[in-house]
Amino acid sequence: MAGATSVAVITWVTRLAGLLALVSVLVPAGRTLRGRVAEWLELPHEATVGAATVVLVTGVLLMLLATGLKRRKRRAWQLAVATAALLTVSHLGLRHALGAGLVSLALLIALVATRRHFIALPDPVTGRWRAVRVFLQLTVAGVAINFVLLSVAPVVADSGDRLAQSTLALIGVSGPVVFPALWLEDLSAAVGLLFGIGAVLLAAYFLLRSAEPAPELTDDEVERLRRLLGERDSLGYFALRRDKFVVFSKSGKAAVTYRVIAGVALCSADPLGDPEAWPGAIEEYLDVCRRYAWTPAAMGCSELGATVWARFGLEVLEIGDEAVVDTETFTLEGRVMRGVRQAVSRTKRAGYTARIRKAEELSPGELDELRTLAATWRGTDTERGFSMALGRIGDPGTILVTAEHDGRVRGVLQFVPWGEKDLSLDVMRRDRTADNGVNELMISELLLTTPAQHVSLNFAAFRAVLEQGQRIGAGPVARLSARALRFFSRWIQIETLYRFNAKFQPRWVPRYLAYPAARDLPRVGVAVFEAEGLGGRPYALLRALQRV
Repeated sequence: MAGATSVAVITWVTRLAGLLALVSVLVPAGRTLRGRVAEWLELPHEATVGAATVVLVTGVLLMLLATGLKRRKRRAWQLAVATAALLTVSHLGLRHALGAGLVSLALLIALVATRRHFIALPDPVTGRWRAVRVFLQLTVAGVAINFVLLSVAPVVADSGDRLAQSTLALIGVSGPVVFPALWLEDLSAAVGLLFGIGAVLLAAYFLLRSAEPAPELTDDEVERLRRLLGERDSLGYFALRRDKFVVFSKSGKAAVTYRVIAGVALCSADPLGDPEAWPGAIEEYLDVCRRYAWTPAAMGCSELGATVWARFGLEVLEIGDEAVVDTETFTLEGRVMRGVRQAVSRTKRAGYTARIRKAEELSPGELDELRTLAATWRGTDTERGFSMALGRIGDPGTILVTAEHDGRVRGVLQFVPWGEKDLSLDVMRRDRTADNGVNELMISELLLTTPAQHVSLNFAAFRAVLEQGQRIGAGPVARLSARALRFFSRWIQIETLYRFNAKFQPRWVPRYLAYPAARDLPRVGVAVFEAEGLGGRPYALLRALQRV
């Protein structure tokens, strides 16, 4: 507890030192930044400019480092010590030495005194070499642009002087070149400082960011996971997604799969294997999270899974319900099924038929065609789904349902195994030009003919909130919450999925989100939305940073 308090205090003092550093440069007392120490030592004016530049960059750098310190990253601590020492010395050349300088000195002392708390290892895939590359690219670009500028400008200087001037401009210091006009000197200094500051800050970003190692289950791990699949969890098969990491309990009887997104090690559904062995797998997973300072979180877990996660100190939040249809009682008869019955009849009259086959019964050419059609009908660049999506079509043991019209496939569903007998819906795609009711036709045909006793359909997020908000006598909070969900449904189909699932009269099985504390919810929320393909960090920004 004392360690957590110390880390929290260090984090806030780091942010304060960074903020005061920025203020000391951007809001100088009087008309000059030059401090008394610089005057006593008779330092040239360029030394004050250089000190101001260093203070400005290190101030921003400290604010970036605060996040790494919060996560107890050893590398962040090492950089923070060096930055605080440099900042303390740089403040001696400025006017605000007694304020911001003393804070940075106190931070330096506190960092050294609490060094034992910062033990988290760098992430498995780090930005070290990318940081070096970006730093060199920007500094070389800044020097080259300034050198070209000085070469075409009316200045009298040889190549060595122009190169020295271009290099010193990166830190705001004047070089040997004599400029004929003040605007030209200012332009050269601005170009140098822009590239110099940008090189330091972008390199720091790649060095300190929460790296996201590229996960991929090995064939051996997949086989071990298959042996752990049981009858209990309808989402268990989705643990076989290849884009995950896995940790096994020491006994090998349970496993936890996860993906790292935005510093969150995000699990989906319950651990695999014997529930009695779940704690062992969770302990191994949490040990990995502590080692790399990742935030642990599990989405889509069952009530039993949520109970086990809660024993390890995680908070639990109900996030929605899974629609499970009992096929023995499913029928298209009756008033409540009138909408589905009419949709099925209408599509049949239009000439649509549904075919249900195992993946092994399709030829490689047919599977390739279905994969192409499913990707074409997806409608977005991002594959949606994480907790209830396998990410591929045609796995052995899966069931494929197609809707065909005039010899053409107009819709496709894929169901993955749930234990030995039951099924879980994975893919649901249709041609947007197809008649309405194609999905109802495929699902109802499967439910009426399958030997499976239970079929899991889509997940309905915040179903209880939507239902409570539309009940007679619902309070203002319930109505407002339901109204907000309906508003966001324009983009992420919250209400649409709930309404579609409800057509088949399922029983609702609650699903939960486990997370460490309320302060971690924003980060966990970003990871969940990004994993499900619903949003998160801007996709264009991520692609741009990956290409740097």
